[in-house]
Amino acid sequence: MRIKSSIVPKLVSAVLVGTGLTLMAFFFLGPDGSAATDSKDPEGFDVPRIEPRQGPEKGAAEGPEDKTLALTIPKLDRIEDDAVPDAAGDDEAKLKGYAAIHLQGTGFPWQEGANVYLAGHRLGYPGTDSFLALWDQNALERGDEISVTDSEGTKYTYRVFEEFVTGPDDLSVTKPVEGRNILTLQTCTLPDYTKRLITRAELVEEA
Repeated sequence: MRIKSSIVPKLVSAVLVGTGLTLMAFFFLGPDGSAATDSKDPEGFDVPRIEPRQGPEKGAAEGPEDKTLALTIPKLDRIEDDAVPDAAGDDEAKLKGYAAIHLQGTGFPWQEGANVYLAGHRLGYPGTDSFLALWDQNALERGDEISVTDSEGTKYTYRVFEEFVTGPDDLSVTKPVEGRNILTLQTCTLPDYTKRLITRAELVEEA
């Protein structure tokens, strides 16, 4: 039996649409149809746990009493003045509710020689600020700007200088870099979330 030529393109289109919907469901709902996260175990988002505090030595500037930062990444249009609380790496409630957290035990922008370590979900949770927050972190390039503003209104602008992937057990990325004031942005790699995507930027302006 001859199949009409007009039917073939329609069949191909239907297959492509079906494949696209399946991929979207996998990434946004997860393989089991649950809400999207960066791990098969939602409690297992891989942010370093560091203790005691690393970073500037004791006696360094304490800064504002409220340690919450506001994060803006112009190239990632979803991230504009997003509140970033100071939290432990296993504080899943904060990781779910915010675009990112400032990792307890790392430096703050007002401290000399700090590594301001921010971590957030790649996919996150629908209906929260974590959803797709750092989905396109990989789009950041050398020279792009990242800024954080402290609770007293001081703005710290950083410029990206490197990006790399590292393993989940690498704690060196949380430590200060001698002679530099930097900000480190962490999210998960795709598609399996097994490693960390790291973007680093250096302080260029404080106002």
